[in-house]
Amino acid sequence: MSVRKPLEGVRVTDFAWIGAGSYSTKILADAGADVIKIESSTRIDSLRLGAPYKDGIKGVNRSGYFADRNSSKRSITVNMKHPQALGLLRRLIEKSDVIANNFTPGVMERFGLGYEAVRNMKPDIIYLGMSMQGSSGPQRHYLGYGSSMASVTGFQQLTGIPGREPAGTGTNYPDHVPNPCHAAFAVLAALRHRRRTGQGQRIDFAQTEPMVALLGPTILDLTVNGHLQDARGNDHDTAAPYGVFGCTGNERWIAICVMNDAQWQKLGAVLGQPAWMQESRWANEVARHAGRVELGERLHAETQGWKAEDLMQALQEQGVPAGVVENAKDVIEWDPQLAHRGHWVPLDHAEMGRTLYNCPPFRFANAAVELTRPAPLMGEHTVEVCRDLVGLDQGEMELLSALGVFE
Repeated sequence: MSVRKPLEGVRVTDFAWIGAGSYSTKILADAGADVIKIESSTRIDSLRLGAPYKDGIKGVNRSGYFADRNSSKRSITVNMKHPQALGLLRRLIEKSDVIANNFTPGVMERFGLGYEAVRNMKPDIIYLGMSMQGSSGPQRHYLGYGSSMASVTGFQQLTGIPGREPAGTGTNYPDHVPNPCHAAFAVLAALRHRRRTGQGQRIDFAQTEPMVALLGPTILDLTVNGHLQDARGNDHDTAAPYGVFGCTGNERWIAICVMNDAQWQKLGAVLGQPAWMQESRWANEVARHAGRVELGERLHAETQGWKAEDLMQALQEQGVPAGVVENAKDVIEWDPQLAHRGHWVPLDHAEMGRTLYNCPPFRFANAAVELTRPAPLMGEHTVEVCRDLVGLDQGEMELLSALGVFE
C-alpha cells in the first residue's frame, strides 16, 4: 500500500525565484505538493546562473545551487510580458491552491496577477507575497537579497571578529533558514484555515522580519540592560573555553564548549590531566572566563596532537559538547549520522546525470516526505502541464508556441 504524502493534492503555481522564494516552495514540493515553477528564457532565474556548475561547465540546467533549491518541482516557460500569457496563467491558477512570489510590490500587479486579480480567478486562493519589506510602509519598494536583509536587521553587525568589520555568515543566511521556513509555515497555516472555513488568504510576508525575530536576546539586552551588543567571534557571555581549536592535519579544527565546572574536569581527564589545567586559577567558571584568551591559547596547544574526530568522540563520551568543524567533503563522505539517516539522495538529472541532493531534514512515521524528482530543466514540463493540466489542445499549443508565449 502506498503512503500518502502530507501535501499530496495541493498545487502551487510558483513565480518565486533566486533563494528564499525557491526554497520556500521546495519545502512544499518535497512534502508532496505539485509545485509548478513559472520561468522564462527572456529573464532567467539568476540562481540558474549561479555556481557551482556540474563538471565546471556553465549552463542554465547545470547549477548545483539551483538544483538543490528546486527539487521535486515541475517547470514551464512563459513569457510574462506577452499579451497572451495572462489567459494561459489564469487557466493554471484556477487549478491551483497556492500562488507564490518573492518580487517587490507592484511587479505581480503589472503582470495582471495582483492579489485581487488572482482572487477573482480563484476565490479561495492562498496568495504568498514575500518581498523584502512587505507590501506597505515607506520602504516597501526596496529591493534586497539575503546579505542586505542580514545587514538592515542588525544581524550582520553581530557576526565576525571583535574590532573588525562585520563579516557576515559566509552565506546568505536569511535565504536558507528563517525566511523559507517562516513562509512555508504561513502557507501551511493558511491551508488549514481554508480547510476549516473555505476561505482563501493573502500572506503579506516581509523577509526582514524573521531576521529581527532571531535577535530576541540582543534586543532584550538593549531594552532591559541598555547594552548594545557587538560582534564577539566565538566568545560566550560566561563560558570558557568556548571556541574552535586546532587539531592535527591541515585546517582541521574542533569546537569545544565547556559550560560548567564538571565539564571542565571531564575535559582535563580526556586530555590526560595536564598540569596547567589543575592550577587553581582555572578552577571555576568565572575565573576561566576572565582568562579566556590565555586559556584558549593553552588549550589549542593541547588539541594540536589530536585527530579532530577522535577528540570529538572522546569528549562526547564524557558529556563535553564538542564537534568537528567539517568541510563539504566531510559532510558528504564521512559524517556517519547523515549517512545513517540517508540524508544524501542521488537522483538522475536529465543533463547533469547522477547528482546528490539534500533530503528533507524530517521523517514522518506514517507519511512519505521525500524528493520526488530532480530539479527540472528550464521549461521541461511546459507541454505536459499545458496539455494535461491546463487542457490546451494541440492547435492551441502550436499557436501559443508560434506567438512566443512559451519563451
